[in-house]
Amino acid sequence: MLHPMGRAALFSSALAVCHPLYAQPADPDPASSYTLTANATLASEYRYRGLMQTNRRPAIQGGVDFTHASGFYLGNWNSSISWLGDGNAEVSAPLEMDFYGGFRHAWGNGVNLDVGVLRYEYPGDYPAGFVSPDTTEVYASVGYGPLSVKYSHALTNLFGFADSKNSHYVELNGNFDVGVWGLVLNTHVGRQVVQHVDNGSYTDWKLGVTKDLGGGFSASVAYLDTNADRAVYTNPKGRYLGSATGFVSITKTF
Repeated sequence: MLHPMGRAALFSSALAVCHPLYAQPADPDPASSYTLTANATLASEYRYRGLMQTNRRPAIQGGVDFTHASGFYLGNWNSSISWLGDGNAEVSAPLEMDFYGGFRHAWGNGVNLDVGVLRYEYPGDYPAGFVSPDTTEVYASVGYGPLSVKYSHALTNLFGFADSKNSHYVELNGNFDVGVWGLVLNTHVGRQVVQHVDNGSYTDWKLGVTKDLGGGFSASVAYLDTNADRAVYTNPKGRYLGSATGFVSITKTF
């Protein structure tokens, strides 16, 4: 049984499987004060913080990022979704749109910092009384070499859970150069705490690899799982959203 949110209190973006990297804004060209990049992804499905967003169907995703030499950046990322309609037949909201901005800095000793704000928007048609899934989070990430720790804090209700302001997500990510075939090993574990929702908090984890194919293309494969409570994270169609799954995607960066 789903927590109230029109009976669809599910979550909606370090690969497309777990949302965008907010495209990890590229370092500006030394000859320019800013960099503008775009990305497009075709994924076997969209998972965010371990929970399915497209009911195990493929997802089309893409975004654009503006980065200034000072370290400030702005961006937008979008994905096809179905979780809102899967949870409530009166809802028509097939798109997630994310808008974010922040500041990042890397020191010569391998330490880096990234802080910002992220707004998740779900444009569409909703019945009267439906709790809006639109969510605003602030985040801060500190990294050293291949490891990073990130904290995200909800300033609003979290993805349609009523009275869930101040929910938060803590994650540890590691991306390690394997040293063969140009593979990068991707590891992730995260803990989502949902305020005032019985059994709404859970842990998710991921293990995968990314391969740079050249020409701006990259491919990813991953395995991910969660311990999300089935009573909370099963939609009205009887599908458990936190089940273990494999994932593949291909991304083009422009």
